[in-house]
This record gives sequence, C-alpha cells and structure tokens, in this order.
Amino acid sequence: MLRVLTKASKAGLKATCLPSLRSSHRSRCRLLLQQTAIRCLSTRQPNQKKPKLIIFDKDGTLICCHSIWTPWVKDTTDRFIKKTGLNLEEKIHHLLSYDPKEDRLLPGLLAESTSQIIKRQLCQLLQDEGISVDRSLEIVEDCYKEMGTIDANVLVSHGDVNKLMTEIKEQEIKIAVCTADTRAGTINTLKVIDVEHLVDMVVCSDDPGLLPKPNADAAFAICEKLGVEPERTVMVGDTMTDINFGINAGLGNIVGVLSGVSTKKDLHKSADYVIDDIQGLTSLFLNRSSQLPNKPQRHGVFNTPARSFSTTSNRSREYSHVIVGAGSAGCILANRLTEDQSNNVMLLEAGPKDYTWKIHMPAALVYPLCDDKYNWFYHTVPQTHMNSRKMYQPRGRVWGGSSSLNAMCYVRGHALDYDGWEKAGAEGWSYADCLPYFKKAQCHESGESEYRGGSGPLNVSRGKTNNPLFNVFLEAGQQAGYPRTQDYNGYQFEGFDFMDFTIHKGIRWSTANAYLRPALKRSNLKVTSKTLTTRVLFDGTKAVGVEYKQGGEIKTVRADKVILSCGSINTPQLLMLSGVGNADELKKHDIPVVNHLPGVGQNLQDHLEVYVQMACSQPVSLYKAQWKFPHNMIKIGLQWFLLQTGLGATSHLEAVAFIRSRAGVEYPDIQFHFLPSSVKDHGRVNPEQHSFQVHVGAQRPESRGTIALQSKNPEDHPLIDPNYLSTENDRWEMRECIKLAREIFEQDAFAAYRGKEILPGVDMQSDEQLDAFVREHGETAYHPSCSAKMGSEKDPMAVVNNRTEVFGMENLYIVDASIMPNVTTGNLNAPVTMMAEKAADIFRGREKLAPSDAPVYKPSSIETQR
Repeated sequence: MLRVLTKASKAGLKATCLPSLRSSHRSRCRLLLQQTAIRCLSTRQPNQKKPKLIIFDKDGTLICCHSIWTPWVKDTTDRFIKKTGLNLEEKIHHLLSYDPKEDRLLPGLLAESTSQIIKRQLCQLLQDEGISVDRSLEIVEDCYKEMGTIDANVLVSHGDVNKLMTEIKEQEIKIAVCTADTRAGTINTLKVIDVEHLVDMVVCSDDPGLLPKPNADAAFAICEKLGVEPERTVMVGDTMTDINFGINAGLGNIVGVLSGVSTKKDLHKSADYVIDDIQGLTSLFLNRSSQLPNKPQRHGVFNTPARSFSTTSNRSREYSHVIVGAGSAGCILANRLTEDQSNNVMLLEAGPKDYTWKIHMPAALVYPLCDDKYNWFYHTVPQTHMNSRKMYQPRGRVWGGSSSLNAMCYVRGHALDYDGWEKAGAEGWSYADCLPYFKKAQCHESGESEYRGGSGPLNVSRGKTNNPLFNVFLEAGQQAGYPRTQDYNGYQFEGFDFMDFTIHKGIRWSTANAYLRPALKRSNLKVTSKTLTTRVLFDGTKAVGVEYKQGGEIKTVRADKVILSCGSINTPQLLMLSGVGNADELKKHDIPVVNHLPGVGQNLQDHLEVYVQMACSQPVSLYKAQWKFPHNMIKIGLQWFLLQTGLGATSHLEAVAFIRSRAGVEYPDIQFHFLPSSVKDHGRVNPEQHSFQVHVGAQRPESRGTIALQSKNPEDHPLIDPNYLSTENDRWEMRECIKLAREIFEQDAFAAYRGKEILPGVDMQSDEQLDAFVREHGETAYHPSCSAKMGSEKDPMAVVNNRTEVFGMENLYIVDASIMPNVTTGNLNAPVTMMAEKAADIFRGREKLAPSDAPVYKPSSIETQR
C-alpha cells in the first residue's frame, strides 16, 4: 500500500492509504496517462490557465539542502573511514556529488536519488576497494544513517514558506510535497517550518510500491487523489530530476528554482519558468489573473525523446512487443510470442536478410564472418596485455545474428555453469531449470532422451565427413588419460567427443531458419531489415517504444513491451544511448540520464583462444579445399548446391574436448576444437601445406572488460575492451592450454600423421616465449557476454532480474548473451537459444517447465588433473 498524507485537523497530519501503484491504482493511472499522452509525448507549451495544484520538491526547494546535507555527508564519510580503515573521503565525496571546497552539494546522486540507490552505489564503491559483496552490504547498513529529526537551528527555509503556502491555499490551490527523502524526515521538516497543516498530500521515496522521480507514477497518484487534472498542476523543484518528473507526467507548468543545486543554464533547458526561489511563485500564480505569462515552446534536451512521437503520424504503430535484434534470441522470441494471436510483434534488424548461399553453406562461414555486409565488423580498443593490438570482434548483423556467422557448434556448457548463475543471483536459472528449455528448443537427429530434445525447431546433428584425423584426435585424448564421452551435451560433459552442429540436411540451421521463417507467414509479426534502432523511448522510466533509422529516415514505433536482443555489444550501447547506464559516463556524452544503472557495459567476458598447428605428413587434411585448387572448389560447390552434401556441408570442427587445467578444478575449464587444416586470422589466411590444428582456450577467465560509448551517435561503433589476459591466472591458463595441446599431439595416435609444429613453433618453449606467442596470436573465440548481467537487486552491478526485466525500469527487457551472469563453458549459441525459450514463457505468463532431475557426471576425484 502507498502511504500518503491528507489534509488534517489542527492536531496534525493523519495518514491514509491509496491502493498500490502496482495494482488497481495503476489501471486508473493508465487512463490519466492516455489523456495526457499528447502533451507528455510531444513538444508542448505551458498551460496558461491558473493552476489548481502545486507539487513541491522538498530539499533545495522548500528548504536549503546544503545546510542539512553537507554535515550529513561529512559524518557519513567519517563513519565509512572508521569502519573500513580506508581513505575513502575523496571517493565518497565524488560519489555523493559534494564539493568540499565550496561546502555545498552539486547535482548528482545525493541530491537527486533515493537512499536505496545511494546505498547500492556505496556498496559498489566498497567492492571496488576489494571488499566482498556481503561485507560491503554490512558496512553500508551500519554506516548509512537516514536523516531523521532535524535541528530547527540548522534548517533554513527559503523565505516564509508558511506565508507563501497560506496565500496559495487562499487562492484555492491545493498543495502536495513529493520528495526523494524518507517519510520520517519529510514529516519532521514540514513540522519544523510549520506547514504540515497546509499540505494536502505527501509522497516519499520509502512509500511501498512507489517508483521514484523522474517516473511519473507519483504525480498521477497525487493528481488522482486530489482530484486535479495534470494539465492544471504545477511542479516546482531545484533539480533536473524534478523537471523531468513534471515533463514525464505532462504537468501544466514546470518551475525550476535556483535555491538548490542546479544552475540557471541547466534549468532553462527544460523548465517552463526559472525563478530564484519559491517566493517567485507569487508573481507567477498568485496575481489573481486568470492567465499566466506566455513562454516560448520548450525544446530542451529532455524533450528530445518526446518529440519523436506524433499522435497523428502514419509511421507510428502500436505493438504488444517490439524486439530489437533479429539474432539468435530475437528470432526465437518473435516466433514464440506470435504463437499467441493476441500479441502483435515488430522485430527490428539492423542488417540485411540472410538471402545468400554464403550464409547457408556451412563450409562458407568465413565469408559472412569477415564481411561487413553481414556483421558489425567490430574491433576492440588496443589491448594492454596483447601488445596493444586492436583485435577483430565480428558480431552478426543479419537475420539470424551471429547464428548466421558462427561455426554452428552446439555446446550447452556444464551443469555447474548454470548452478553458478543461480548462486550469483539468477534465481530459477539453475541447470535443473534450464535443461527442459534446452530440450524444448532442440530436435537432435539421434532422437529424444533424458538430455536431448527430439521435436524442437532447432535441428542438431553430428558431422558427416569421416576424416580420419577426427578419430585420431579422440584416440589421442584417451591415450593422454582423458575420458571419452558419448554426449558432451548430455550426462558427461567432460572428455573427448564428436561435435554437435546446428546443421540440418547440409544447411546452416540458424535461428532465422529454425524460428523466424516459420513465423513470417503470421499476420501478427512484422519483420524489418536494414533498420538501425537508435534509442529506446521512455515515458519517465517506462519504455514505450523505440526510435529507428530506416532508408535514411527517422521513425518511431510504440509498444507495450520493449525487448533488447541486440547482443552483448549492441545491447549495452543502445541502453546507454537511451539514457540507461552509469550517470557519469552518460553525462560525458551529454545524454540525459533516465536511469543510473552502473552495471551497463561492465563485467564483459570473452573466451580467448590460440591455434596450435602441426604439419600433417599424410595428404588427408583440407589443404586442397581452397581456391588455390579451383577445380576442387568447383566440385565442392556443385556437390553442395545440388545435394547439400560433401565438404561444403560442414564447418569441419567435428571433434571437441573439454578438460580440466589442473588438479582441484571441479569441472572442465579448457576447450579444444579440432580442425583437419590450419588457418590464421579468423580464416582469412589459408594453409600452405597439409596440416591440422586445435583451437584451444581457457573457459573461465578472470579478466573483466567493458563496453563504452565512443559518442552519442548511434552509428559510431562502441568502445569494446575485453581486457584480455589482465590477470596472472589467465596468462597461466593460456600457457597451460598450449602445453596440454602439445601433449595430445605427442600421443601415439598421431604418430602416422604428425609433422613439424607450425605454431607456436618448436623454438617457443619457455613461459616467457609462450606468453609472447599468446599476446601476438591470441584471438577471440567469438563469445563476448555478460555486459548487462542478470542478478539480484542486492547486486549493484546487476542490470536485469531473473525475469529479464531491467532494474528501475518498466516494460524494458533484455534477452541475449549480455545478461549471462558469467560466461558458460564453450560456445554460446546453444545457451542463448535456451535463454530465449525460457524468457518467452516468462513474457507469455506461462508456467515454467518442470525442473529436470537428470543426473550429471562427476569425476571420481579432482585431486588429479585427469
């Protein structure tokens, strides 16, 4: 229930209740939203009629915020320093936007946010200092003291507030106070300045079910309770959060006061009027005139999203869902959501349709992988620990997304990956919860089992080329002491096995083929291509649609729910372009802050890999399957185009292994892909002789990277920093990867095929030499993830909850690899398909599939490495 205060007798304020904003009240507010949508979502002029209601902010508006909050900042800082023993003064002052030289607050966290948000940021600050999450929470709870009773000698009001409010009431104008402060502190303040009997209603940040400013819910609650139209309501405040609150609610007049933290320049951007302090309201609204002074149309930065909407434009439609990104997750969601005819879905894709043989022929994967027509063709920022290389980072920009570019390897990961997700705060995403959705998606050629699906849209098969080197690799693994598993996606993940592929009858089975094409015939699905989404549009903190660029024209689409499935690079970029992210970073690019969410673009994880290559002493490799031998290539092409068989019908990575790097490791942390050829530079450099190689890399890197904006231009690539090899453990693991790969190639099984080592080369033996090789030759395994991670609300760096809802927002969701709490073991396409299937059930309100009780293999001992 939302607790509010209504006008009371001389004895003081009486507390009454409004229905929860999350239930019946929200439905009533929806009508108000509709009635004010035109004014709220388009460029507007101030209402010239005399107001019936004035909503005041408290600190900085009614009273001086500096006199009460600067001592609080100092005391709070001292408590943290004493508790931690760390010199945190400068960092806490910066976090709270306190200027110690001027002894005043600045616009920022303390002046504009709720105590819950401030606590989360203090927790993150402590974690950045190396303090654990649990300990950080304890320290914050102990050191953060809410503002309670305020000494009347310290409190400074802006003029005679009692006299001003008395005059307002004499004009039959109602009064409300809406503040980010607590209820206890607010009531105390109103009593001290002797206005509690004049205030009709109070809304505070700790009222249950209340979304904080600049969300418009509180404004609608006030207008409804007091029986006043938003158009006849005035908002008065000292921060841009107050101004946006009024704009989002479509209030008739918005007044900025210079008595708080914001400057005249800031307030003039969006406020209808700017006055020195609240005493200026007398000349504005209490002059007995029925009309107010004219004010030119407002075109401030906070109106920009609103101007994108036009209630009469024939280019703006209403959908139940708009999905941004027709990639691995987006295609699945489009299919599953449109199974329900009550849904009306629009799917936006930045790239072209997948109408090319280069995508559908599995062996042609290098073409789309290295062609900027079908992928974003990203590069990282210079990598500090990789010889300052700008490393190629391809991501899908085509129907099917990266499932139209990848090597089609179907790898679910280990059961403990998902149990780890749940421990990290993603409740309901354990292996037992996820396995049923892996099965729902899958149609394995071997049929259904306790682990495999047999009737899903995503066809999965095993390689068909029977190159002798694959069996040699599997045999060598067993000779080296590793287990042979019959299904690494089933009971036993650990060991050597043949690879599963998303290939069906010789054709790449991307999610565009598996899910999107069957849904295209549905009348409730609209799919675009070459459509760049430039930002999400908000009404306060509620997502109401997106803006996109198509054919050089800017358009908008409105929807009840906005789902971002752009991938781990584009999703955080789009969030930040839309004003959702770390406020400090957004301000650097002059992007208005909709929601300060510091985890956006953080926690980026990726698998790094190297190629260990050997010359092959027998002519059984793929050496002659290149354009150096055109007659062979023509034969391969004809066989595939006519029959979808032969060397064109596979990606050739038909053997795989997952092993543990050392004793004590609970489950595999190294992956091998075996290829009966040798390539370099993402396949752009072909072999010069018969050869074979393994792609090998560590699966649980400690390094964490970032996605950041290069600019506010949506067409500028973001700054991608995987921060590869930033820890000594990561460097040790990559050295160990090479050593273990060499050991496998030294087994007797390879004796008849083993030639000279090509890479790293027999001369590269010392740890220093191997480190140098990795720095120069390491490449992405194409698994960027975790840049908008899922977690609990206690985790200040979590971006979405376990229902994929973005924290602090309404109707905004993320479903792609960016929300993984931690990267899974192996390739990521299979996990993303599972996540999308699971999210689709969440969106449709369906009961989740029953958890699986299928057993999982555990080694008899982890005291040895194998």
